[in-house]
This record gives sequence, C-alpha cells and structure tokens, in this order.
Amino acid sequence: MNEIQSIKPLLAILVSSVACILILFSNKSKNLRETWTFLAAILKFGIVLSLYPAITSGKIIVFRFFDVLPGVTTSLRIDPLGFYFALLSSFLWIITSVYSVGYMRTLEEKHQTRYFASFALSLSATMGIAFSGDLLTFFIFYEMLTIATYPLVVHKETPEAIQAGRKYLVYSLSAGAVLLGAIAWSYYETRTLTFTPGGFLGSIESTKTIMILFVLFIYGCAVKGALFPLHAWLPSAMVAPTPVSALLHAVAVVKAGVFGVLRVIGYVAGPAALERAGHYHWLTCVASFTILGASVMALAQDNLKRRLAYSTISQLAYIILGASLLNVNAYLGSMLHMANHAFMKITLFFCAGAIYAKAHKEKIQDMKGLGYQMPLTFIAFTLATLSLSGFPPFSGFISKWYLCKGALEGGHWGVLAVYLSSALLNAAYLLPVVFVAFTKTGESSVTRDEKPYALTAPLYITAVFVILMGCLPWLISRQVNLAGMASVSIFGG
Repeated sequence: MNEIQSIKPLLAILVSSVACILILFSNKSKNLRETWTFLAAILKFGIVLSLYPAITSGKIIVFRFFDVLPGVTTSLRIDPLGFYFALLSSFLWIITSVYSVGYMRTLEEKHQTRYFASFALSLSATMGIAFSGDLLTFFIFYEMLTIATYPLVVHKETPEAIQAGRKYLVYSLSAGAVLLGAIAWSYYETRTLTFTPGGFLGSIESTKTIMILFVLFIYGCAVKGALFPLHAWLPSAMVAPTPVSALLHAVAVVKAGVFGVLRVIGYVAGPAALERAGHYHWLTCVASFTILGASVMALAQDNLKRRLAYSTISQLAYIILGASLLNVNAYLGSMLHMANHAFMKITLFFCAGAIYAKAHKEKIQDMKGLGYQMPLTFIAFTLATLSLSGFPPFSGFISKWYLCKGALEGGHWGVLAVYLSSALLNAAYLLPVVFVAFTKTGESSVTRDEKPYALTAPLYITAVFVILMGCLPWLISRQVNLAGMASVSIFGG
C-alpha cells in the first residue's frame, strides 16, 4: 500500500478539541454552545468521509509528529481498520449530539456546558485512537479518553455517580499502567512500536515473551472492552445520563477497548506469532464465557439500562471472540459487528432515554402500556432487538453470519454453539421488554406522546440504519470491502 502525507487526520482530531474550547466560552448561551457541537460534528464527519476514496484505493494516509526514540515516531496513520472505526464514531456523534440536546433540555439537566465540552473532548480522543499509527500515540489518546469521559460518568454528582466514577478511574487507569508497561517491554524487545499488518512481535525469539506481552496488551484493552472479569465498572457507570451511556456503549469507550484488541491481534502480536507461541486459545475461552455469562446476568436485571449494559458486555465479547479465531472471515465479522452493534445498541439506549425522559420509568416491570403511549419508540426498540438477536434482514445477521462462518472454517464448533446460544439469550432478555410495553393496563384511553423530536428522531434514524445495514446491498458491500481490506492485509489471501 502507498502512503500519502496529509494533515487531514490531525484536523479531524482538532475539530472537536477546538469545539470543546468554544463550548466552554459559550457557557451563557445554550444555543451557541449547541451550535458549536453540531458544526464540529458535521465538519469532523466531512473530513473523515473525504478520506474514503484514498482508503478504498489502497492508500495509507500518514501524518508524522516527531521522533521520541530511535525507531519510534509518533504519528497518525489511517488504514482500513482505523478509518472504519473513525467513520462510525464521527457519524454517530452527529446523531448523538441531536439526541443529547433533546435529552438535556427535556430533563433540564445541570452542568450542560461541562457535559457538551467533555463530550467533544471524548470524540477528539476517540478519533486519535482510531488514527494512531503506533502504540505510543495510541496510549496517549487512550488515556485522554479515560480522563475526558470521567466528568460524563459523574455528571449527576450523586454519591452513586461519584462512586461509579471512582471505580471507572481505578479500572481504566490501572489498565493503562499495564498497557504502558507492555509498550515499554515491546520496544525493548523489537525497537519499534509502529502498527504493522500481521504484527511486529514475531521478531521476538522467545515464545514465552510473546505470550506474556499478548496477555498484558489484552488486559490493557479488555478493561475498556469489559471482558470478564474486568467488566464491573460498566454496569455501575449506567448511573450517568442516557446519552453518556449511548456514548460509552456505541461510540467511544467500550468500542475503543475492542478496537484496541483488534489492533493488538492484527497489528501488534499478529496471527503468525500467536500461532507460533501457542496457548492463545485462552482468549477464546474467556470471550466465550463472557458472552454466555453476561447474557445470563442480563436476564436478572429489572433496570432497563443495566440490562442493556450486560447485553453490551456480551456483544463486545462477540468481537473479541471473532478476532481470537485468527482467520479472515472471523476477523472481518468482528469488524462488521463493531459497527453493527454500535447502531443496534445506540438505538436501544436512545429508546431507554426517551422512555425515562417522557415517563420517568427505569424498571422494566413499570413499563406496562408504554408501547401504546410511545409506539414508534418501542417499534424502534423491537427492530434493534431483532437485529441484536441475529434475525435477517437486519444488520446483526450480517456480522453474525461472518462470525459463524469464521468459526466453521476454523473448525471451532464450540464457538459456533456459543454464538447460536447467545442469539437465543439475546431474544430472551430483550423481547420481554417489548411484551411488557404492549401489555394493556386497563386504561380506556392512552395519550400518545413522542415529542420533542430532538429526543426521538435520532432513534428513528439509527433504527432505519439497523435495517439498511442488513438488507441494502450497496451499504453492505462497502462495509465488507473495508473490513475485508483490513483482514486480508493481516492474514493474506
């Protein structure tokens, strides 16, 4: 692949950083504050989208900062994997910004300036993670994301929120320390930190060292990815406002974690080195246990957001499990599921937020009859539920098809059983929400209320994408093309 020098990766990162400053200076004008949010979101997406022709033609877009150590140049480097994650994050930021305005205004939340500023800084860090060309740059933005999202987790400033924020910091910063140690050790062994398709740890002679480094890297990323037993911070963080939950689950934090796992497997360790080292199947076992265990725990949750949180833990493990199988189709399926899950889960959280904003209901058992009051909201919830369960023609079916195909090609029948069993569990813990909502309460008349549209229109849009990404050939082919380019560069063939 040919490299192109461009400042666009840096501009895509700086857009929301500048917006963060402008938002802070617009504290007295909520209209101006929200205008900066929308302008930055649209401009960021435009910059990222403008890179599409170059990426699909096989080019790698690079922006270099400076040399830190011999063989280590901090840089931004856009390849198909990073571009795919950046395109997903920047597009969903636009929709989430609209939803945030509707949610924050409807509930008249306090500290809105801090909220929107932290939101913008979080997306700047996420873009930096997507575009990082080496482990050191990745680490800087990875830790920046932790700090930027902390004010969002503790936004309500209740004792429960403060405790959740502390737990989030303890988990995330300790994982960051492990990640930094692995980065330093990798440089000592290889004298490079640059992401390389197929990995660069293969140059290490000791297979024991390769496996220890792999474990450390996975730990550093799997905390944000909420892999068992590193998941406890995520359900606690559900005390945050719903747009924050949507951000955590669909756009930024947890997706940054699984994106990091994809980077480590494909561009740091590499399939050849892992197969030479052996004993890498522990990750397959942990991810499988996480999928089933989190699904069972979701069944026991009556609070809707906590049920969705455990669902997220399970679905993130889908991505990690696919990548751990070390073949083209499974890795491709993991990339597709990273995007498809984002649209499915953000729809579900948008619905949960709309329900709370309009009816102040959080427990599932209290939602009887709400389906008649908010029919479009619960229809969107149903579509996302069916997609998450893997029903065609929704987007979840496409990514799960490739994941199952990868499991079959690798002869992993147990993994296939995990995927299929989990699909049934997905339906078991989400469809009852729909059934409860459309259970009649005996009231003779129901007032339909799904305004303001700033709160509900975003969930309609993401629900439509859940359908289109599963049945529109043009859209499916472009996703598969990007994911396929990344997979083939790693595995060959």
